[in-house]
Amino acid sequence: MTQGTFADAVDRIGGEPVAARMARKAPIRHLDPMLLLVTLFLSVFGAVMVFTATATKQETLGLDPSQYLKRQIAYAAAGAVILLVVSFIDYRYVRALAPFLYGAGVLSLLLVLTPLGDEAGGAQSWFNFGFLQVQPSEFAKVTTVIGVAAYLGERKGEIRVRDVAVVVLLVGLPSALIVVEPDFGSMLVFVALLAGLLFLGGAKIRHFVSLAILGLIGIIFILQAGFLQAYQIERITAFLDKDPDVQSEGWTLTQAKIAIASGGFNGKGLSEEKTQTTLDFVPEQHTDFIFTAIAEQLGFVGGAALLGLFALLLWRALRIATLSRDLFGTLVAGGIATMWVFQLFINVGMTMGIMPITGLTLPFVSFGGSSMVVNFLSVGLLLNIHMRRYL
Repeated sequence: MTQGTFADAVDRIGGEPVAARMARKAPIRHLDPMLLLVTLFLSVFGAVMVFTATATKQETLGLDPSQYLKRQIAYAAAGAVILLVVSFIDYRYVRALAPFLYGAGVLSLLLVLTPLGDEAGGAQSWFNFGFLQVQPSEFAKVTTVIGVAAYLGERKGEIRVRDVAVVVLLVGLPSALIVVEPDFGSMLVFVALLAGLLFLGGAKIRHFVSLAILGLIGIIFILQAGFLQAYQIERITAFLDKDPDVQSEGWTLTQAKIAIASGGFNGKGLSEEKTQTTLDFVPEQHTDFIFTAIAEQLGFVGGAALLGLFALLLWRALRIATLSRDLFGTLVAGGIATMWVFQLFINVGMTMGIMPITGLTLPFVSFGGSSMVVNFLSVGLLLNIHMRRYL
């Protein structure tokens, strides 16, 4: 027996390569540490900025200055637990459960429109459990990605018109329910997911042209049918007005621009007392407009550092999409990357006045429990796919 033949025989004890059996028993050997580190850095970065954006106002009201910080840390801790659980359950089992997960996401969006749902900020988009608020549209993003990925994964890159129609239906159903809430920003995320997943799944150019025409018709219908309140339309279109009324619809955007511009290159520092941030001039600064606090207090350097972290995050997600063993994993990883890059682009863009104000949060950085947990869950899925790329 030659040395090579002997090595092959040893390597296949039990009829399976030793390397494969070792990988199956210990997939953690193929963990992506950089993805975990970037997630940690973004979460810590966000927690610090949430604290600086809320501490002064809380103290003025006689409340605990660190209240939002403590809650944000609690959300991140809960997300970390879910990340661990999700990363160690083989993602191919998730594929088998895709119809049920998708159905659960749609059902939650239906239930939130009933008396079980709670209204906040003009939209009935929350479940209020007293100590905890849950926004089902955040979880529906991931369940929709899983549902569509499972369907397109079976097509193996051969997309026909019927398949495009099915995907539009799968994405359109939760999108329609979210519009009814109404939450135009979250609905736009689903539109981005539709485009991203179809592109990765192998859709043709003619499919995208047809969908673009239908999408334009749909947006016009939404704006004309009265699904959105007048103040929501004003917020969305304020960035198009060259001379907005700074006392009404133009207030938020104007203050956001002032805050970003005043930060300069190095920023004013986290301890400066008289800033747009500490004086609470920018509404919702700890959620939708957290980037204004970053740019004002840390300047161009801080904003660039944050965008650099997001670039690393997206790189790892796209790398995992290319390394995935199957099309389902590629679509899930690509869908998550699409979700993140779209929210990043819209959130940062709207603070600068180049994108409409839609209420989308900045992943891992903005304050919010549902968003934080879903983002950690998404990282868990990415780690899961990466760890099992050889299995």
